[in-house]
Amino acid sequence: MCGRYASSRAPEDLAGLFEAAWDPRETLAPSWNVAPTDPVWAVLERPDRATATGTPERRLRTLRWGLVPSWAKDASGGARMINARMETVHEKPAYRRAFTRRRCLLPADGFYEWQPVSATATAKAYKQPYFIAPENASVLAMAGLYEFWRDPAVADEDDPDAWLATATIITTEAVDAAGRIHPRMPLALDPGDYEAWLDPAHQDVDALRALLHTPADGRLEVRPVSTAVNSVRNNGPRLVETAPEP
Repeated sequence: MCGRYASSRAPEDLAGLFEAAWDPRETLAPSWNVAPTDPVWAVLERPDRATATGTPERRLRTLRWGLVPSWAKDASGGARMINARMETVHEKPAYRRAFTRRRCLLPADGFYEWQPVSATATAKAYKQPYFIAPENASVLAMAGLYEFWRDPAVADEDDPDAWLATATIITTEAVDAAGRIHPRMPLALDPGDYEAWLDPAHQDVDALRALLHTPADGRLEVRPVSTAVNSVRNNGPRLVETAPEP
């Protein structure tokens, strides 16, 4: 599972890294404590409505973390649908349509996982947070899906408030050092697979599933961090600084 992550890169940097168009009017503050239902940066490809050519354009835009299926009666379930398992994402009713048509990348610096620490004679049991990130500090391009949900309470479908755009992160079995902290982790795509993954015209389920292999590079560093990250009210680069090993 991935329930928190860090995303501190500036949008202009992300747009350059992923060769994506970005509207400077769309902004998002850096966050070292991204939590479910937060707005997050996503890279996706959709037809450019301005040119009416129908040719998909790669864009950097914001989505809300926690997928709400288009057929949902309301948006309340999104907070529980922050992750989709790689093994079943293509067949689950909530995800299978997005898997064939609406795939994205969710850029991250790294993600957090927690490990129980047993009680001692002088301390209570608690969960120690760890920050897991690429060894070379490169961007972690997490495979994701996105959906659009129409709010029936808004009469005018052209009203921006009539639509909610949400996303989920695809997870896989943890590898390398991450596996000693938690059995699951976000699935990071290799740059060579970005084009095929983002292409909305690519709808071959078996070929798409073949892209979801061992996470890119697989080389991750794991470091203990402060329990301050436990609270979504806390933020800042200090959250990813190394803390004493329990």
